[in-house]
Amino acid sequence: MPNIDTLICTYIYHHWIAQAVSQRGFALDHNIEESIVRKIKNTALQTAKSRYNIPVSTLQKICEARNLPLQEFFSLIDC
Repeated sequence: MPNIDTLICTYIYHHWIAQAVSQRGFALDHNIEESIVRKIKNTALQTAKSRYNIPVSTLQKICEARNLPLQEFFSLIDC
């Protein structure tokens, strides 16, 4: 079974970040640093030597910006 952090980053990247106008814009709209967006992207695309262990607080910020409860997010990634 894939690592939960990888599943989360992959979903966020492919469904939200990749659809955004820019990584910087996504970061600003979701109240996170652009470096976090890069870490999510690198984990999703497996371009980094290590994967990003996304904190729940970061996931909560992203979900709040999208008016999405955490419970609903986890049902989206089917875990």
